Amino acid sequence: MSRSSSQSERFLFFYRDASPFSQWYPASFELEGQQFTSAEQYMMYGKAQLFGDRDIAARILQADHPRQQKALGRQIQRFDDELWNREAKNIVYRGNHAKFTQNPELLLVLLATAGQTLVEASPSDRIWGIGLSEDDPRIHQRATWRGTNWLGEVLIQLREDLLSQV
Repeated sequence: MSRSSSQSERFLFFYRDASPFSQWYPASFELEGQQFTSAEQYMMYGKAQLFGDRDIAARILQADHPRQQKALGRQIQRFDDELWNREAKNIVYRGNHAKFTQNPELLLVLLATAGQTLVEASPSDRIWGIGLSEDDPRIHQRATWRGTNWLGEVLIQLREDLLSQV
């Protein structure tokens, strides 16, 4: 994680599973009667459930690593891009809500980012990240981002919702 300033906006960039903001960060939590090892596992499970693919959902629960879980998520039957784009942020929000509220040390880390814009500096992800790495000079200006930063947006919304409850 690194910090940067862009006029009045303060960015906190993250990428890879060493960051607690990463979907791949190992953090156990329970949701919908199931135990999950990461927010990525919940996301892929939720995706499978959304499209009614019980076989893939079960295999995602058995998969040990987020890389395997993500690969299984790409095999979901009856996938509909429009439906996924409409529901994806809600699924990721629910998983991260459970992750952060059931792991008090992670909750403190999230709440401590108040006032900062969380940004997934993934050079390869233009949906959940910004399509740029931390060492790319374009990272410091929103106008030059190549992605939408959906994960950052979800985490910011979660943080603001949790702060309003304190």
